This record gives sequence, C-alpha cells and structure tokens, in this order.
Amino acid sequence: MDSEAITQNQLLLLQAIFFGVACLEDVLKRTKGEKDIKFVTAFRDLLFTTLAFPLSTFVFLAFWIIFLYDRELIYPKVLDTVFPVWLNHAMHTFILPFSLVEVILRPHCYPLRKKGLTLLTAAGLAYVSRTLWIYSETGTWVYPVFAKLSPVGLAALFSLSHIFIIGIYLFGEKLNHWKWGDRMQPGKKRK
Repeated sequence: MDSEAITQNQLLLLQAIFFGVACLEDVLKRTKGEKDIKFVTAFRDLLFTTLAFPLSTFVFLAFWIIFLYDRELIYPKVLDTVFPVWLNHAMHTFILPFSLVEVILRPHCYPLRKKGLTLLTAAGLAYVSRTLWIYSETGTWVYPVFAKLSPVGLAALFSLSHIFIIGIYLFGEKLNHWKWGDRMQPGKKRK
C-alpha cells in the first residue's frame, strides 16, 4: 500500500468513526431519550467540532487548490488507474458538502476554545509525525508536493497549514453560532 493510500485511509477512518457515532446517537436518542445519551452526544460534538469539520474542510480546500494548480503535486495522473474517480471524490470533494449539511441540520456544542484547539493541534502533530515517519520508513513522501520542498519549506507548509486549520475551526464555531445561536451549557465560557 502506498503512503498516499495510508493517509487517505486515515481520513476515511475519521469519517467512518464520526458518522458511526452520529448514527449511534440518533438510534439511542430514539430508544433511550436524550438525557441518557449525553456522553454520546458530547463525544459526537467533540469529534465533529475539533476534527471532522476542520479537517474535512482543510482537505477539500488544500487538495483542490493544489490539484487545480498542478495535479501531479497532489494526485498524480497515474493514480487514476489505481483509485476510481468516485473514490477520489468521496475522499476529497464530498466531505465538505456532508460537513456543511451537518452544520446546517444539527447544532453542535463547541468545547472551550482552548480544549478544542488543543485537540486539533494534537491531531495535527500526530498527522505530521505520521507523515514524517512514513517518509523515514519508505523514502517516499505521502504527497509529491512534499518532495519539492526543503526542510524549512516543509516546516513552513505544516505551520501555515495548521494556522489555516485553526481559522477553519474558528469559522466552524462562528457558522454554528450563526445558525443555532449559543447552545453552550449555562456558565460555560469560551477561552
């Protein structure tokens, strides 16, 4: 399995976990009632707000910006023979509309900003660590664009990407507030 397929599988796993938890919450809500499943609802909200929405939006934007600039830097044409077009769109296109539908159809309780950004940062560090580990083990970069960059360029790319993802996180928070108002528990303040 090549390194790009590994990272694509990680994103698919995150999506599967989130939508599995969301489905479980819906089923339990209908059978047990909302009061008995607060933990599942809180976990669903935490997954969506800190990982699913920011990462799916980032993947959509980063992939298609680079793809439209030079597809060989992100998804070489040779991969069309390995991955069907529908799978490429499932991983890089449809994730954004599904996330936006989730924002529109269901309110999410955002964690304290410090907690949310800490979890998002931990996920980002885990991804960068995994990417660097894959390169150290295989000698192949997950995406061809990484091979074009110097170590300083890679550090700058990873840092700017993280800043961009933080912006997406804050945008998701604003979008949720705009659509649903302040759904936070009483006495809880964002920091």
